[in-house]
Amino acid sequence: MKLLFGGIEAGGTKFVCAVGNAAGEIKEKTVIPTAAPEQTMPQVIGFFQSIHSKTPLSAIGIATFGPVDLNVGSSYYGYITTSPKPGWGHYNLLGAIRGKFNIPIGFDTDVNGAALGEYRWGAARGLDTFIYVTVGTGIGAGGMVAGKLMHGLIHPEMGHLLIPRDRKQDNFAGICPFHGDCLEGLASGPAILKRWNVKTAADLPENHPAWELEAHYLALAFANCVLVLSPEKIIFGGGVAKNRQLYPKIREKMQKILNGYIKHENIQNKIADFVVEPGLGGQAGICGAIALAGQSYLKSQTSSFSR
Repeated sequence: MKLLFGGIEAGGTKFVCAVGNAAGEIKEKTVIPTAAPEQTMPQVIGFFQSIHSKTPLSAIGIATFGPVDLNVGSSYYGYITTSPKPGWGHYNLLGAIRGKFNIPIGFDTDVNGAALGEYRWGAARGLDTFIYVTVGTGIGAGGMVAGKLMHGLIHPEMGHLLIPRDRKQDNFAGICPFHGDCLEGLASGPAILKRWNVKTAADLPENHPAWELEAHYLALAFANCVLVLSPEKIIFGGGVAKNRQLYPKIREKMQKILNGYIKHENIQNKIADFVVEPGLGGQAGICGAIALAGQSYLKSQTSSFSR
């Protein structure tokens, strides 16, 4: 039997919805702008209903912006919690899909989903401890530790790391509504545009000081992640990562920040293989959502067998 899985990559600006197989091959896809839930969700549900009615889906995976409640024992499991995005705070995203489809549904953060996609088919194949970081409208990070997606109290919020800064060099207040000058407040795409008073990143030439400062903040964050989690690789994606000159800058600055303390060749001599682009490119998130669907389907089959 050929299995068909649905995937939802729920982002702050768009929902990517797709159907694919167990190999992560996308068969059909649509992009829906993220508006209020009452506008966005009927389109999301309609896309999958039209396919499910003809070729039944085996499971659906949701990889969403957050924060979200991932505690299966919580009455708010599947909810987006404290999102500042209008209409989405305390919204039952999982429930909206479960109410329409009586099939297994996987649910996790967008960055954990992308990390799972990279683990299955991308730059993290063969690894069991790594980080996936996306820098775009916001900053998020997920990944695996000892072969398991990072969860815990809620889920990692490395995008809100409080990093050191020189206010004489950068007196920008930051844009995070919760913390001001956390990593997301200083280094997300909107923070770059507001600090330098431009409409798009394309307005900033390659030699603009914006990119040295951006690389500095990301290198600080990546170095802290290395010290806390000891990942085997850091995968750096998102809209800001499309500025490819950031990669060598981040690698060099990260080495200087760590200052020889981490005695491993991957940091000291093979840094280009340590901080890398997503192997799946811009498809990491939606492929990860399909992988979440696959996980959920297999779990349901195992549970049925054990009964």
